[in-house]
Amino acid sequence: MEVARILTPQEERIIKGQEREELTTEEGRKKRERVNKLVSKVRVTPPRVDIQRALLFTESFKETENLPMVLRWAKAMENVLNNIKVAIGEDELIVGNCGRVERHCILYPELRGAWLEHGLEDIKEKGAYLVADEDIKTVKEKIVPYWKGKTAHEMYIALLPEATRYAIYGSDNYGASGVMQDNANINATLNWAPDYKKVLEKGFLGIKKEAEERLNSIDVAAPENNYDKIPFLKAVIIVCDAMIAYAKRYAKLAKELAAKETNENRKKELEKIAEVCEWVPANPARNFHEAIQSQWFTQVGFRLEQPTTGVISQGRIDQYFYPFYKKDVDEGNLDEDSALELLECLWVKLANFVPLNATNAKSFWEGYAHFEHTMVGGQTRDGRDATNELSYLIIKSKKEFPLNYPDLSVRIHSKTPEPFLREVCDLIREGTGFPKLFNDEEIIPHLINNGASIEDARDYTGAACTEIRMPNVDTYMVVGGNINLPAALEMAMNDGMFTLEGKRQQLGVPTGTAEKFTTYEELVDAFRLQVEHFMKHFFIRQSALEITNSKRLAAPLMSSVHDVCMRELKDIHQPLKTGISKDTGNINLNGFGTVVESLAAIKKVVYDEKRVTMSELMEALKNNFEGKEALRQMLLNAPKYGNNDPYADEIAREIDAMLLETATKFKTPNGPQHIKFVPVTSHVGMGAKLGATPNGRKAGEPLSEGISPSQGADTKGPLATLISIDNAKSRKYANSFARLLNIKLSPQVVAEEKGLQDLMSLVRTFCDLKLWHLQFNIVNSDILRDAQKNPEKYRNLLVRVAGYSAYFVDLSPQLQNEIINRTEHKLI
Repeated sequence: MEVARILTPQEERIIKGQEREELTTEEGRKKRERVNKLVSKVRVTPPRVDIQRALLFTESFKETENLPMVLRWAKAMENVLNNIKVAIGEDELIVGNCGRVERHCILYPELRGAWLEHGLEDIKEKGAYLVADEDIKTVKEKIVPYWKGKTAHEMYIALLPEATRYAIYGSDNYGASGVMQDNANINATLNWAPDYKKVLEKGFLGIKKEAEERLNSIDVAAPENNYDKIPFLKAVIIVCDAMIAYAKRYAKLAKELAAKETNENRKKELEKIAEVCEWVPANPARNFHEAIQSQWFTQVGFRLEQPTTGVISQGRIDQYFYPFYKKDVDEGNLDEDSALELLECLWVKLANFVPLNATNAKSFWEGYAHFEHTMVGGQTRDGRDATNELSYLIIKSKKEFPLNYPDLSVRIHSKTPEPFLREVCDLIREGTGFPKLFNDEEIIPHLINNGASIEDARDYTGAACTEIRMPNVDTYMVVGGNINLPAALEMAMNDGMFTLEGKRQQLGVPTGTAEKFTTYEELVDAFRLQVEHFMKHFFIRQSALEITNSKRLAAPLMSSVHDVCMRELKDIHQPLKTGISKDTGNINLNGFGTVVESLAAIKKVVYDEKRVTMSELMEALKNNFEGKEALRQMLLNAPKYGNNDPYADEIAREIDAMLLETATKFKTPNGPQHIKFVPVTSHVGMGAKLGATPNGRKAGEPLSEGISPSQGADTKGPLATLISIDNAKSRKYANSFARLLNIKLSPQVVAEEKGLQDLMSLVRTFCDLKLWHLQFNIVNSDILRDAQKNPEKYRNLLVRVAGYSAYFVDLSPQLQNEIINRTEHKLI
């Protein structure tokens, strides 16, 4: 008997031709017509490169070469905020832009200015971003010449030993070798979550006053040599004034527009905007509207200051906005619909700023990757459940908001209320990949174990993909990178040899060839030595970056709202004595599942059962299994990680312990580094540069993603996958942080009330097992295949990629196939 196909709500809208760029519910469309209009304009064209920030920043730097870096940065920010064009779009309630009103991206020539000489023409040719020929000419004539030889990236490259540089980049200093990959040439800093609460409660006038009082109290003759603190405090005062002036420019514009406006309703709105911008962010916010506007102005400032991995986090938005929301509701000044309208106006502002992640390593950041983490739920600092009315409202907003913004995440813990979990899981069933889930029962103990107080640990927030931050506590800023674990295994089997840029060469350490290994343990030892070799390169590059960033970067605005910086009177890029100067996962390991499954296949087929000799396996790998399909099937049918199979999971646990232990052998000037499993889309880029692997994967295919099993390997259901992930945790060291897990479910298994209850139970199991992170793709694979053939019909189909959701048709065929090939579980 034929069973009717079950669709997600997103798929239903697309199939019926109802998936348009407007709110997804009839109630939302009727009550929030303004948001519909704003949303309809977001994706009309690709994002346009706006060069204003780069030009103004460069103009200032030309005039300040003899000043300390923190003062130079403050004056550059002042020039940007005082002169960048201000504009208020039609129907906007929340205002402020990093460039044009429409979808745009901006440039940071101080980081990778040399790349801009040819990079803008390259991205224009590809069509993912729009760039005006006139702007390309201006960049080449007025921006690139100044920055040549002065950028952070160039200093960093100059500090690297040639072997380390080549292992990361190969012959292209803005590309990726495929053995390692560097995030530092697209970002100035590690992921970040600022303290918006401080701005909302003090305003920049309050922060400026604190800096002025400290400046006036400095004894320059004191033995502590306080004289060196003066530039920092002056820089804080400059950026506070600049932020206030920037907002007042919007107040002035709104008044001018109101004076010309003939529509009485819009005239009142513009007058309100003027009143709000005149007050915030200079002063403490007094209501919900002012709080949202103040937060957005602060975000604009941070984005103009420097590029941060994953964009700036919005933090625990339901916590710091809640007092303003509750006050307005209690006083009768705000209802649910008005609050939703303001929130969704903020979401539109987020959507109109697109990070320019393009480098010569394009396949590592696909689909306009963005991570403006917007976290709800979790616990209060004193350990109570933190869910409130605003938490529910944000979930409701995300359900009706059609864009892949904001990047919503939810903190889950043992006492997460059942009604709230129900709403969260119902949103997951929409099929857009939102929200991603974080587990308090895993993360809080980790933070405490790494030196945090229990109160600060409970107050963590998401930042970037699946990483986390403690506002006002964390201080480490230097960006990490990726290590290709299957490449290390290939080198372990080939005496350290690897094919890079078409040339077979010695990239690893000589450990002998696999044919000479008489035991499985010898192979694992060789793999450990190759991993250690690349960990060493990683720590060398990390040390070089720590030196570079302290010399070439500053962030006075970001520093002004950080307790540690204001206590020590130092910029966030300088070494700080207090706070927790530890990263939250910087050594990113790619292809964990691929390696585990490869080792399990070798151990089973070659060493235990002796069905194949190592020589036969090596020959098959060399020839990409040509004429060896029977052998490949033997490898594919070996024990697989992700199925609660003790054979494979024990190998996973041993490899996990080995990786964590290896990382403890090295330090940078700032101390140890932590491991994570968060690829973005680098598992596709790295897989493209790798040959066949012993788990049956063919050359060029993607690696396994995050801590997930290889695509299609987990065949025993999602519960077995969760148990395998738990089994793989060695728990030997406390230096393992973000572990990304993607699970793909068929819509049929979450349909109706039973499906919802089953999904809620699965999430509770995730919580009980104390796993770090979980996110879902709920989509029919045949829909994805049809979208490949008929992209015009599926323009708005959202899928979960890594720590973000993207439009399926914006992804490369390789990444599309990777998502299709993930196991579509039909049972929970």
